[in-house]
Amino acid sequence: MTARLLASIVCGLIFGAGLLISDMINPGRVLAFLDVAGSWDPSLAFVMGGALIPSAVAYIIRDRRSAPLLDSRFYVPANRSIDWKLVTGSGLFGLGWGLVGFCPGPAIGALSTGRWEAVLFVAAMLVGMSLFRLSRRQRLPGYSAN
Repeated sequence: MTARLLASIVCGLIFGAGLLISDMINPGRVLAFLDVAGSWDPSLAFVMGGALIPSAVAYIIRDRRSAPLLDSRFYVPANRSIDWKLVTGSGLFGLGWGLVGFCPGPAIGALSTGRWEAVLFVAAMLVGMSLFRLSRRQRLPGYSAN
């Protein structure tokens, strides 16, 4: 097993454990956070705030290094413009999150609970990803899905 693969697995396990411990795999908790006019649950705000700390440290470290430890370069999006694809994607993400209380990471973590809602969400997400890749291949002959 390569160091890069091992690091990916460890990071994924830490992320999943954080979602599990914070109960963010529970769509009811997420929906309660979004219910600002009703029984608002601020716990998700603390989880997001806590995530800012390691993220800020990672950005500071990135600025001081020429490359990450296990790759030849950093993969940072160069496009900083707000276009219709970004707005549409953000809107769909928010709509799905607000309707069912899942977003991709917690939904994958929630598969461990065996909840049918998580299974349905992840299945729909995979179908959507596949349809996107298929539509990109048909419009762009040289498109690589990687």
